[in-house]
Amino acid sequence: MSAEVKEGCVRVEEKMAPYTNQVTTHRHRWLADEPESLGGADEGPAPFEMVLAGLGACTSMTLRMYAKRKEWPVDKITVDLRHVRGDKGADKFERHIKIDGDLTDEQRQRLLEIANKCPVHRTLLNAELEIPTSLID
Repeated sequence: MSAEVKEGCVRVEEKMAPYTNQVTTHRHRWLADEPESLGGADEGPAPFEMVLAGLGACTSMTLRMYAKRKEWPVDKITVDLRHVRGDKGADKFERHIKIDGDLTDEQRQRLLEIANKCPVHRTLLNAELEIPTSLID
């Protein structure tokens, strides 16, 4: 890759402390790190926290787009997530969604169904996900 990060791509470079990494996208920059309890400097979110953030943001945005298209009175969407390591290798992401607004029970149920259709959710559940990896000079 060239020095510039292209739109739709992400670059992660090791910086400073042992696990501190600079994450760069086309227009944004932030730090990722491990907590001090795991030997990091706690300069930014840990990798699983960033995965959770992606799922939470995608869920909220998907719900907002759907509610807007349906002209439903949604005032605020809050998504709380937690990563739980599985005993036998199967991890779990717990997701709790709060939707403020004057909605019917049927509308709330439909929004719950829509939450499971967000693109990040579908990607995480897709058993066909491939991650080709190569070394570059």
